[in-house]
Amino acid sequence: MGTNSASKKRLVIKVGTRVITGGDRLLDLEAMRAIVDQIIQLKRQGIEVILVSSGAVASGRAVLGARKSLNNPIQDKQLLAAVGQVHLMETYSKLLKSSGYACAQVLATKEDFRDRHHYLCMRSCLSGLLHDNILPICNENDVVAIKDLMFTDNDELAGLIATMLDVDALYILTGVDGLFDRNPSEPDAKLISTVASHQRFQFTPKAGELSVGGRGGMHTKCKIAAKLSGLGITTHIFNGNQVACLSKIALGGEAPGTTFLPGKRAKAIKRWIAHAEGQSTGLIHINVCAAERLRSHTPCSLLPVGVAAIEGSFEKGDIISIIEPAGEVLGYGIAQYGHEAAKSCIGQKGKKALIHYDYLYLKGAP
Repeated sequence: MGTNSASKKRLVIKVGTRVITGGDRLLDLEAMRAIVDQIIQLKRQGIEVILVSSGAVASGRAVLGARKSLNNPIQDKQLLAAVGQVHLMETYSKLLKSSGYACAQVLATKEDFRDRHHYLCMRSCLSGLLHDNILPICNENDVVAIKDLMFTDNDELAGLIATMLDVDALYILTGVDGLFDRNPSEPDAKLISTVASHQRFQFTPKAGELSVGGRGGMHTKCKIAAKLSGLGITTHIFNGNQVACLSKIALGGEAPGTTFLPGKRAKAIKRWIAHAEGQSTGLIHINVCAAERLRSHTPCSLLPVGVAAIEGSFEKGDIISIIEPAGEVLGYGIAQYGHEAAKSCIGQKGKKALIHYDYLYLKGAP
């Protein structure tokens, strides 16, 4: 169970806008109550829960009602989120109050996960809240998030938090029943109940399919689930409007929807590196032999003899991307020395590893 004790489970539960609005543009109080009641039940069973909840913009609409648009979509969203986040948290707090549990607001942007210091500070905060039996409620900080700092959606944020806290499972509550072998609107579409670790599947939804009221869709959910599977974390994707859906899974019942089964549990530093997309300061182009060796998934470091070229400037401790001969990103790692030293020993044998195995993450690695 990773870093958790044998007697305690730790879960991240992500609730999409569609679940807590019923597909409408405003919050559905009864739908929120049903989710909170199940979380209370889990907490009473000794299960630690982190909630990632969308809905700030929908909540803002409920507070402000009909209003004149600013004719600036980004500014409109910031305004609605700023007002709505307060109302959203107030609603959750009231629903929890009768049970004696408190909640805490945690707003984040991608920047909080890029810097290792910020990452560890956030992990410490969330761990402290769980220790005091407080329910952390996380959401993207839409008020300050600009394009470069935005998550794909809250599915990505939930995946990052699940990785950060080494949880047992991520539950993604959505408005559909799970992953289907084709568009679920087709009459013979079949639900895929399980996806094995690193199993490849062809996802073919309608182009541009998005969740109602949100930015995400099934493709994003499956991408996050596949990544977590490779890091040793189970992901369940299911319809959050089903009765007692959370309790059925967490308390040992039959899992509805689609379950992405976990592979081998990755170490903490590799879990952080796994989400390094967009953070690297340099590109390491490797030759065919090195690519084949790394793709074989036998434990090995990246040595200078396997390096064909280097782009960008980096220092020891920086994140660097590994590029295979076809031009695709094969993985990420932490540089053991800077770009000048690395360039001086390209293709040479007997040199210190540029990326040690302990600080190397390969996409799709078991």
